[in-house]
Amino acid sequence: MLLDRLGIPFECLSPAVDESALAGESPLALVTRLAAEKAHSVSKTNRRAVVIGSDQVAVCNGRIIGKPGNYETALAQLSSFSGQVVEFLTAVSVQCLDTGFSERHIDTTRVGFRELQSAEIERYLVAEEPFDCAGAFKAESLGIALFDYIRSDDPTALIGLPLIGTAGMLRRAGLQLP
Repeated sequence: MLLDRLGIPFECLSPAVDESALAGESPLALVTRLAAEKAHSVSKTNRRAVVIGSDQVAVCNGRIIGKPGNYETALAQLSSFSGQVVEFLTAVSVQCLDTGFSERHIDTTRVGFRELQSAEIERYLVAEEPFDCAGAFKAESLGIALFDYIRSDDPTALIGLPLIGTAGMLRRAGLQLP
């Protein structure tokens, strides 16, 4: 959805990458490594293509927050975010093996959650079922109602792909964008 906004043709391919964190790996190192590994994995079989790999990690109080997977975990995550700030680190790697192009971009988005009541969280989870989203919310839809603020250099980063940084890298890789 986000990449469509740039008006360039593309194909989505799944990379063969283990997304587990390495022992002692910081959230920033993890997200940066995974974006690069995803791009490289796809580039190996598409050497001429300009490939985008991306990854996002949510961090609260120094702890990486994963995708909840179910209602109970989502409820616990959102309850713990009440009145807190959650950082979302979104990394993008653009690579082309044939030309040797390789750049990375990181965007940090700070999301201030308002004080949330249990009933509000429960209504939200029933309405949106955000169990496959890091942090248990979808900022592009009803999840926006959970926040006091969002602070970022790129409004698309929280949704998963910082288009400002990505567009710059794609231009430098030789693609024509407006």
